[in-house]
This record gives sequence, C-alpha cells and structure tokens, in this order.
Amino acid sequence: MKHISLLGATGSIGTQTLDVIRQFPEQFKLVAMSVGKNIDLAIKQIYDFSPQLVSVQNKEDYEKLLLQIPERTKVVYGSEGLLEVATYPSSDVLVNAVLGSVGLGPTIAAIKEGKTIAIANKETLVTAGHIVTKEAKNYQVPLLPVDSEHSAIYQCLNGERQDDIDRLILTASGGSFRDRKREQLEGVTVEEALNHPNWSMGAKITIDSATMMNKGLEVIEAHWLFDIPYEKIDVVLHKESIIHSMVEFIDRSVIAQLGTPDMRVPIQYALTYPNRLERTASERLNLWEIGKLHFSKLDFERFRCMAYAYEAGRVGGTMPTVLNAANEEAVAAFLASKITFLEIEYLIEAALERHQTISLPTLETIIEVDQETRTFIHSRI
Repeated sequence: MKHISLLGATGSIGTQTLDVIRQFPEQFKLVAMSVGKNIDLAIKQIYDFSPQLVSVQNKEDYEKLLLQIPERTKVVYGSEGLLEVATYPSSDVLVNAVLGSVGLGPTIAAIKEGKTIAIANKETLVTAGHIVTKEAKNYQVPLLPVDSEHSAIYQCLNGERQDDIDRLILTASGGSFRDRKREQLEGVTVEEALNHPNWSMGAKITIDSATMMNKGLEVIEAHWLFDIPYEKIDVVLHKESIIHSMVEFIDRSVIAQLGTPDMRVPIQYALTYPNRLERTASERLNLWEIGKLHFSKLDFERFRCMAYAYEAGRVGGTMPTVLNAANEEAVAAFLASKITFLEIEYLIEAALERHQTISLPTLETIIEVDQETRTFIHSRI
C-alpha cells in the first residue's frame, strides 16, 4: 500500500486524486493533506479519508477546524503547515496539486526526504526547473507528471532511448475561445472564459487554457521533465482532446497516447507507476463514436501567451518566474473583473519587457523576483 500526502485536496486535481484513492482503498491511503479556503469540503474529506495530518491556509480556519474534526487528526496551518504535509514521515508519495508558486518549497523539501513526487503544480517546474530537476537527480527521486500531456509523453517514452527522441508534440484544445479570432475577444466575460469545451478544471487553469498560457507553461515543464530543447517541442491544436500528446522519433515514427478527457486516468497512472490498475470509473475510448479528429497549426499571433512562454523558456534564468508570476496576478485580476481578457496578455508582456534576466538564480532570488513581479502587476492594474 502506498501512503499519500496531498497538497491542494479541495482543488480540481485534489478532489480527483481523492476519487482515485477512494476507488482503490486497498492500494492507497491518504495520510496527510493541505487545503485552501474551502473548509466545509475539507471537513467532509477528513471524515471520509481520516488523514493523520491536515494543513489549512490561515489561523482562523485552523481554529475553526479544530472544533469540527476528530481529535486524532492533527491540524497545522500556513507555509510551515504545507512543509509538514509535504514531508510527513509516513507518506511515500507527495501529490502536489496546489496552484501557484507556493508549491515550490514543499516540493523541494519532499524531494530531500526521498518522497516520490507526483507533480500537477506547473509553477514548481516553470519557476525553478533547474533546481527541482537537479535535486530530484541528486536524491534519486522520481518526478511523475500528473498533467495529461506530460503523462502521455512519459508513457510514450517508456522503454525508449533519449538519443532517439526527435520531437515532443503537445496537443492543445484551444480553450474556451478556440474558434474566435483575436478581434472577437474584445469584451468577453469571465463566464464565457470559464466555459471550457472539454475539461472540468479550476477557474485559474480554465482561464489559462483560454489564453493558451496553460500550454505555454506545459512547454516549459516538458523541457525540464524530459530534458528536451525548446526547438524540439511543438504544440498542435486538437479540439477533441483525445490524443493527449505524441513523441516523434528520429526514424519518423510517432507514438501517441489516447484516451477520453478524464484527469483521473493520468492521476492514477502517477500513483500506480510502474504498474497499472483497472479503471472502471472512466469511459472507454471508442474511436468510431468520435468519428473524426481535427488538428491545426498554432498561430502565435492569435495566442500570444504561447510566444511569451517559448521566449521566456529559451531565455531561461528568472524570465520564466516573471512569466508565471505576472500571469497569476493578471488572471486573478481578470477573474475579479478588474481588467479585460486581452489585458492579461498586455500585463504579462509589460512584465517580461522590464525584467533584466538573472541566470541560474538561487531559490531566494526566484522568490524575490516572483514578489517584485507581482508588485509591478498590481501597480499596473
């Protein structure tokens, strides 16, 4: 049995991770978890899964939780609480499903404790990929991707030689506005942007899908996860989200991983790796029911966030940190109706243009640049 620590238990990936644990009680046990502000759901999860340790975001929720859960569950809070969950002694696997750069410190701490990392937190690799991958190698800790695209590539590469890889091809649904031209994005509402055609995700990731920043961050992740240069990572628009990604080899053979759009499948694969368990709760893929699959070339002028992500990745250093922090703050402002949809791009571009890149930054430098960027974005809103 694998013992699981879960960061972000009440979020989209977190709740689906718990679905997998619930389906296989003889295989997995939740021993520690962190939650954000959804305390009502957290209380239900605590009674359902009986974790030994729970961390909440602030002291007020900590005090509230103490009064409503069994005494056998220890409660902590804040950044120290996140670290305690990530490094909980009895856990084997850390599932990092929190949003934002807050997941970076706990991930590094868990690596140093020898935990297997199932990573769904994009920002950890985007902002500090050079640090995280180096530490994982030093401590011989597996980094198992949870994102459907990276899980697909991971599966396609099983048994293959690194030297035989010619190209990674990530697929992208195109998000809520994939069929709209750029001039049709003026004045779109938050509700429209949150209406993703294929996937059920949290608000922030759904907006990132609409701007295609989500895919841009995934390109940077793929660079670090698979040690592939950016010129060998492509993105193709594929609106059905049936092919999750592909790998082209030097002999021009292409291997693809297919499946219905269900995040519980890659989550389960990360938890069971290197084995597989029968998943009866997901729909079987019958291609004759799909009928047709569509693909189109990515337009970098239409989806400017993709261009920003590739450029930030190629420059490296602190530039991806700026990209991520600016995007997080801009998306939060859009969700709060403080800026328009297209202003997300303008704010990110402004932050990137003003930044002087620092090569091979330390963790402390990354944190400083992250905060400086957020302050700049706030000043522009």
